[in-house]
Amino acid sequence: MAMYAIVDIETTGGYASGNSISEIAIAIHDGEKMVEYFETLINPQTPIPRYIQALTGITNAMVSQAPLFEEVAPKIYSLLHDKVFVAHNVNFDYSFIKHQLAQCGYDIDCKKLCTVRLGRKVLPGQNSYSLGNLCRSLEIEIEQRHRAGGDALATVKLFECILQNDLEGDIQAMLKGNSKEQFLPPNLPVEKVAQLPSCPGVYYFHNQKGKIVYVGKAKDLKKRVNSHFSNNKPGKQKQEFLREIYNISFQLCGSELMAFILESIEIKRLWPLYNRSLKGFQQTYGLYMYEDGRGYQRLVIEKIKRQLRPLYTFNLLLDGINLLKKLIEAFDLCARLCFVDVSPGATLADELSPNEYNERVNNAIQYLSSSLPSFAVVEDIALPKKEYKQGIILMEKGSFYGMGYLPANVSCTHIEEVKKHVTQYPESDYIRGLVYQYASKYPQRKVELNTQSNY
Repeated sequence: MAMYAIVDIETTGGYASGNSISEIAIAIHDGEKMVEYFETLINPQTPIPRYIQALTGITNAMVSQAPLFEEVAPKIYSLLHDKVFVAHNVNFDYSFIKHQLAQCGYDIDCKKLCTVRLGRKVLPGQNSYSLGNLCRSLEIEIEQRHRAGGDALATVKLFECILQNDLEGDIQAMLKGNSKEQFLPPNLPVEKVAQLPSCPGVYYFHNQKGKIVYVGKAKDLKKRVNSHFSNNKPGKQKQEFLREIYNISFQLCGSELMAFILESIEIKRLWPLYNRSLKGFQQTYGLYMYEDGRGYQRLVIEKIKRQLRPLYTFNLLLDGINLLKKLIEAFDLCARLCFVDVSPGATLADELSPNEYNERVNNAIQYLSSSLPSFAVVEDIALPKKEYKQGIILMEKGSFYGMGYLPANVSCTHIEEVKKHVTQYPESDYIRGLVYQYASKYPQRKVELNTQSNY
């Protein structure tokens, strides 16, 4: 017969790695009744913020003479280590206790039950599944709200109510070794995860108000979303992230590359709170042209400048210099005027007028523009709509144009015909780099396009 440890804690903050437990209560339950109870204040060895003092009533003076966590760690471990860990929003309490026990040399690995998730399953139809509102709805009295003892004893009564009404065996199903539901955020319905398909796409996490707080891409949507919840790290970002998630939506994509591209577009469009890496991505260097005080147009490789639009961009300085050297050789430009040769000496400005030299520079720029390739990356796809056979990503004159799907009876030959089946999206250096890298890795999927206007 399973034994349950029903737990509640009060803390100095919202995540385990940077905060401490200030009070803990543990009720041991045999599935029929409470058989043991432990409760104590704990000296967190850090000041309790005023707003938490106001919420809980626990002051710095109250915990100043309380035992340190390391002093009660053996007792806490002995109560928990062979029990099912039960709490309201279990991953929050578990992350704190596991983290602080580990600092004292104890490792717990309990099966867990969340009374928020169980309440949604066993007691459906409630207006709210917060502890206070749920207990009020079920007429369970909480003697000391926001104190470990009061909330733990209320959770005992709530758990007993769930036990009595668990006619479908939801508790045992959640305790099975292959059940991933206990790892999900407390406010995310398991049905939302279950409905995810195992195919490429972009997924969106929504908060309580429906706002998108995170965008991700996946080769396998179901597998990737579940991986977000496969651990319960004690850091601030992870814990806040889990508390924010109330819903999931998604868009299917024809391929993993299309999912990568759409993710980048959506992050730039939505600017979600918890996306960080792609927000600041940009190419590092650019090819710029400016006119000097004597009227000579000069090409130069510089770090990207927000206020100026480059003729072309590069991730590596060497790539930019190599391209500029090719233009210098092909169009007889001056290496010194292009800052490639920084040694002292004469320049072409000593031989040519500004108009003569600038004509060479303009020819080089026109060549660069006309030589940038127009092509498509074409991939076989397996989307639910059977009329779509291929996914297509279109590059026009070296820039990302958009992506879409070609019907089975349409060939990929002329750029204007392809455009009819492509949705145009904003261009970015990141997307352009993705497509070029992919086309280089899979040259068999790159199709050169006819760009002549009279097709």
